[in-house]
Amino acid sequence: MSRIAQLFDSRQWSLIASANAQVAVKAAAIVLVALLLAACGAGGFSLEQAEVDRTILTSSTPASALPIDQDRASDQATIRNAVSSADIQELGGQAVPWANSDTGSRGSITELAESRDNGQLCRRFTASRESFDGVALFKGEACLAGAGAWRMQDFKAL
Repeated sequence: MSRIAQLFDSRQWSLIASANAQVAVKAAAIVLVALLLAACGAGGFSLEQAEVDRTILTSSTPASALPIDQDRASDQATIRNAVSSADIQELGGQAVPWANSDTGSRGSITELAESRDNGQLCRRFTASRESFDGVALFKGEACLAGAGAWRMQDFKAL
């Protein structure tokens, strides 16, 4: 082999050896990273083992009973007005519909009956109430008070 060929051949071997060393270092780094990731994931993850972080505190305000009570009082007044203005003879047992535009509630009044208790004119009824918080059924009694005004004597949920 000529000197040039030997020189070329020896330079190439050093290049090949250097390239092999770089590949070996990269391969070792990849294997090391893969082993580290495998070690981290070896325990696995499951929602059963996950715990609630009790260090995070949030706050909320209690629901106010005032708007619901105001809505119910407003609906009760609307029902009382419908009961007091109904013509029982003309109804013939039919339901009396009612609606309150202030609260968005509506329903019907059934079983409307008039009676005189101790000389006082009263009307007993059953009323349904459909509102944003659900459907409910009520039993009530409205009586004629002084000066032609009607007053709700009894109004309770069933």
